Amino acid sequence: MRAVWKGAVTFGLVNVPVKLYSATEDHDVSLHQVHDADGGRIRYQRICEIDGKPVDYKNIDKAYDDGERTVIITDEDLKSLPAERSREIEVVEFVPTEQIDPIMFDKSYYLEPDSASNKAYVLLRRTLESTDRTAIVRMALRQKTRLAALRVYGDVLMVQTLLWSDEVREAAFPSLDEPVKISSQELQLSKQLVESLVADFEPAQFVDEYQQELRTLITAKLEQGDAIDTAATFGEQPEEEAGGEVIDLMEALRQSIASKRGGADAATSGGSSGSKSGSGAKSASKSASGGSKSSGDGAKKKAPAKKAPAKKAAAS
Repeated sequence: MRAVWKGAVTFGLVNVPVKLYSATEDHDVSLHQVHDADGGRIRYQRICEIDGKPVDYKNIDKAYDDGERTVIITDEDLKSLPAERSREIEVVEFVPTEQIDPIMFDKSYYLEPDSASNKAYVLLRRTLESTDRTAIVRMALRQKTRLAALRVYGDVLMVQTLLWSDEVREAAFPSLDEPVKISSQELQLSKQLVESLVADFEPAQFVDEYQQELRTLITAKLEQGDAIDTAATFGEQPEEEAGGEVIDLMEALRQSIASKRGGADAATSGGSSGSKSGSGAKSASKSASGGSKSSGDGAKKKAPAKKAPAKKAAAS
């Protein structure tokens, strides 16, 4: 466990150095929301109701409204308040344990002795045990002043923060004001039912069956392959395997080489035809100027000696 607070319990001149640890934890399976059509994650945006645009968290202030007016509270306003940073758990009074109604309890924390000697810690614990009293203490936790009950839990001291009196609602139900008549026989039968279910409370025998069944369901779905890649729920496309990329690249290279070879063959063939066409054009030109028709071979014979290679290519 990690300590969430470090200080000292003080009562009178007695000082007990302690560390504070959360005594409870949430065991519920954490679930998030996805789109039923494709499994995509659902995102929540902070939208301004005036301009309809998303707002970054850094640009968000707090505010209070009384129904008609709104007061904006900035971070600077909050920093101007006197922060409660006391490192003491001050004992205000010792009260009979039965006077604290369980509805007042909020969060529970263990206290661990934080000194070379735990004598003062054990002394306080035994004093509370022998007097059957609970210490009402005042402390600062997460920059807020808290009222709490300091009591014994097994071999350790425990602090349980208390709700303020105005945080507990009044249970006022008109239906309970109606008179109800209970016969002695009905009351006797009800007591017999209670006696039939009398037992010592053992918390370990009770388990959260819903969470167990939920975990079983999740495990079964995973084993059956009824799952999708987590990255896909964020819209990320899985990368292709390296082997596939190599195959595609090799195929592309082969096609490129083949197309270049084909182009070269076509260029060679086109060059030969061009030579023939050029010779014919020359013949036609000369025929037009000489007033006589001559064949391509005749034109080639009249060509200069330096065109001999072209003649051989045409002949081939």
